[in-house]
Amino acid sequence: MDKSLEQKLPWVLLVLRVGIFIVMFVWALDKFFNPGHTAAVFENFYGIGGLSSTLAETLGALQIVLCLAFLAGLWKTVTYGIILVLHGVSTLSSFPQYLDAFNNLLFFAAWPMLAACIALFILRKFDTKLSIH
Repeated sequence: MDKSLEQKLPWVLLVLRVGIFIVMFVWALDKFFNPGHTAAVFENFYGIGGLSSTLAETLGALQIVLCLAFLAGLWKTVTYGIILVLHGVSTLSSFPQYLDAFNNLLFFAAWPMLAACIALFILRKFDTKLSIH
Protein backbone atom coordinates (compact mmCIF):
# COMPACT_ATOMS: atom_id res chain seq x y z
CA MET A 1 0.00 0.00 0.00
CA ASP A 2 1.36 3.45 -0.82
CA LYS A 3 2.46 5.46 2.23
CA SER A 4 -0.13 8.23 1.76
CA LEU A 5 -3.00 5.73 1.58
CA GLU A 6 -1.57 3.78 4.50
CA GLN A 7 -1.67 6.95 6.61
CA LYS A 8 -5.10 8.18 5.47
CA LEU A 9 -7.11 4.95 5.35
CA PRO A 10 -7.29 4.40 9.14
CA TRP A 11 -8.60 7.96 9.58
CA VAL A 12 -11.22 7.49 6.87
CA LEU A 13 -12.36 4.22 8.47
CA LEU A 14 -12.53 5.90 11.88
CA VAL A 15 -14.82 8.58 10.40
CA LEU A 16 -17.05 5.84 8.94
CA ARG A 17 -17.11 3.98 12.27
CA VAL A 18 -18.04 7.11 14.23
CA GLY A 19 -20.71 8.11 11.70
CA ILE A 20 -22.31 4.66 11.74
CA PHE A 21 -22.09 4.59 15.54
CA ILE A 22 -23.97 7.89 15.83
CA VAL A 23 -26.93 6.60 13.81
CA MET A 24 -27.07 3.21 15.51
CA PHE A 25 -26.65 4.73 18.98
CA VAL A 26 -29.49 7.21 18.46
CA TRP A 27 -31.69 4.33 17.25
CA ALA A 28 -30.79 2.50 20.47
CA LEU A 29 -31.65 5.53 22.61
CA ASP A 30 -34.98 5.84 20.80
CA LYS A 31 -35.92 2.45 22.24
CA PHE A 32 -35.72 4.03 25.74
CA PHE A 33 -37.13 7.46 25.06
CA ASN A 34 -39.91 6.37 22.71
CA PRO A 35 -40.60 2.62 23.06
CA GLY A 36 -43.95 3.15 21.30
CA HIS A 37 -42.06 4.20 18.18
CA THR A 38 -39.97 1.04 18.43
CA ALA A 39 -43.14 -1.05 18.70
CA ALA A 40 -44.60 0.70 15.64
CA VAL A 41 -41.41 0.13 13.63
CA PHE A 42 -41.34 -3.56 14.55
CA GLU A 43 -44.99 -3.94 13.58
CA ASN A 44 -44.91 -1.91 10.35
CA PHE A 45 -41.55 -3.01 8.97
CA TYR A 46 -40.89 -6.45 10.47
CA GLY A 47 -44.43 -7.75 11.01
CA ILE A 48 -43.83 -8.20 14.77
CA GLY A 49 -46.73 -6.75 16.74
CA GLY A 50 -47.26 -6.19 20.43
CA LEU A 51 -43.67 -5.30 21.38
CA SER A 52 -43.72 -4.28 25.04
CA SER A 53 -41.85 -1.30 26.44
CA THR A 54 -39.73 -3.66 28.53
CA LEU A 55 -38.67 -5.64 25.47
CA ALA A 56 -37.99 -2.43 23.52
CA GLU A 57 -35.78 -1.18 26.35
CA THR A 58 -34.01 -4.54 26.62
CA LEU A 59 -33.28 -4.44 22.89
CA GLY A 60 -32.09 -0.85 23.34
CA ALA A 61 -29.71 -1.88 26.14
CA LEU A 62 -28.28 -4.71 24.03
CA GLN A 63 -27.92 -2.35 21.09
CA ILE A 64 -26.07 0.19 23.26
CA VAL A 65 -23.59 -2.47 24.36
CA LEU A 66 -23.13 -3.50 20.72
CA CYS A 67 -22.69 0.13 19.64
CA LEU A 68 -20.08 0.84 22.30
CA ALA A 69 -18.11 -2.30 21.37
CA PHE A 70 -18.40 -1.26 17.70
CA LEU A 71 -17.20 2.27 18.48
CA ALA A 72 -14.23 0.87 20.41
CA GLY A 73 -13.35 -1.40 17.49
CA LEU A 74 -13.74 -4.54 19.59
CA TRP A 75 -14.29 -7.96 17.99
CA LYS A 76 -14.48 -6.34 14.57
CA THR A 77 -15.72 -9.33 12.61
CA VAL A 78 -18.58 -9.87 15.06
CA THR A 79 -19.54 -6.29 15.94
CA TYR A 80 -19.09 -4.83 12.46
CA GLY A 81 -20.90 -7.86 11.03
CA ILE A 82 -23.88 -7.52 13.37
CA ILE A 83 -24.13 -3.77 12.69
CA LEU A 84 -24.03 -4.52 8.95
CA VAL A 85 -26.74 -7.18 9.21
CA LEU A 86 -28.98 -5.02 11.44
CA HIS A 87 -28.71 -2.06 9.13
CA GLY A 88 -29.05 -4.25 6.04
CA VAL A 89 -32.28 -5.79 7.33
CA SER A 90 -33.57 -2.35 8.25
CA THR A 91 -32.74 -0.99 4.79
CA LEU A 92 -34.29 -3.90 2.91
CA SER A 93 -37.41 -4.04 5.11
CA SER A 94 -38.18 -0.50 3.98
CA PHE A 95 -38.47 -1.57 0.33
CA PRO A 96 -42.09 -0.36 -0.17
CA GLN A 97 -41.01 3.17 0.81
CA TYR A 98 -38.47 3.21 -2.04
CA LEU A 99 -41.27 2.61 -4.55
CA ASP A 100 -42.85 5.92 -3.52
CA ALA A 101 -39.52 7.71 -3.53
CA PHE A 102 -40.58 11.34 -3.50
CA ASN A 103 -42.84 10.89 -0.48
CA ASN A 104 -40.16 8.93 1.41
CA LEU A 105 -36.88 10.66 0.57
CA LEU A 106 -35.38 10.22 4.03
CA PHE A 107 -35.49 6.43 3.64
CA PHE A 108 -32.89 6.73 0.89
CA ALA A 109 -30.29 7.87 3.46
CA ALA A 110 -30.14 4.23 4.51
CA TRP A 111 -28.35 3.23 1.27
CA PRO A 112 -25.15 5.29 1.69
CA MET A 113 -24.99 4.14 5.32
CA LEU A 114 -25.36 0.53 4.17
CA ALA A 115 -22.51 1.14 1.72
CA ALA A 116 -20.44 2.57 4.59
CA CYS A 117 -21.22 -0.50 6.73
CA ILE A 118 -20.16 -2.82 3.90
CA ALA A 119 -16.95 -0.85 3.24
CA LEU A 120 -16.05 -0.79 6.93
CA PHE A 121 -16.68 -4.52 7.29
CA ILE A 122 -14.55 -5.34 4.24
CA LEU A 123 -11.72 -3.04 5.38
CA ARG A 124 -12.02 -3.81 9.11
CA LYS A 125 -8.42 -5.01 9.51
CA PHE A 126 -7.23 -1.55 8.41
CA ASP A 127 -9.52 0.22 10.90
CA THR A 128 -6.93 0.82 13.59
CA LYS A 129 -7.31 4.47 14.73
CA LEU A 130 -8.74 4.72 18.25
CA SER A 131 -9.53 1.03 18.04
CA ILE A 132 -8.91 -1.52 20.76
CA HIS A 133 -7.14 -4.51 19.26
